[in-house]
Amino acid sequence: MPAYRSPAGEARAEIREKGSRFLALLGPAADEEAARARLAAVAREHPDATHHCWAWRLGDPPRERSSDAGEPAGTAGVPILQVLRGAGLSDVVAVVVRWYGGTKLGKGGLARAYAGATRDALPLLPVALRVPTERLALRVPYEKVGAVKRLVHPPEVELEGEEYGAEARLVLAVHEGRVAALRDALADLGIDCSSKEVFS
Repeated sequence: MPAYRSPAGEARAEIREKGSRFLALLGPAADEEAARARLAAVAREHPDATHHCWAWRLGDPPRERSSDAGEPAGTAGVPILQVLRGAGLSDVVAVVVRWYGGTKLGKGGLARAYAGATRDALPLLPVALRVPTERLALRVPYEKVGAVKRLVHPPEVELEGEEYGAEARLVLAVHEGRVAALRDALADLGIDCSSKEVFS
């Protein structure tokens, strides 16, 4: 799987349009739960705003959602989303907070303002390349722990966690392009890795 661009931090930018303020906040979101938590945090941070419009792209290939949050249909969420698409970002959530300034901007003006605020935040956003990974949780007899650990080759295959009790329990984070080969190697060792269970 090819790497994709993902936020490594947060960024914000503000523009003004005919008295209205538009504050764009961009940041990382590993999943929908994290994205919704970010939306709720922004709403708490700016309870006096007229609108909290947003878009997110999650995973690879990206799952996308957006909301106009009470603005005329298609004037906020989609323009924000189009900027995120154009930047090739995923695992990202963008919220643009608007304070109405008393002058209507019209549909075109709104779309330009929401996209413009988002676009202005992009150069300030730290970005990292991310490779899609799958987590494999393994139950390993003690005599085979060494053999399994010899299959760990960062960054393609990383040991994310280990516990020792009656048997060893290992969690591997594997780049998606390496999963099939690793499963074959584990099967040759007699290790079942069909479980998606992640140990606490």
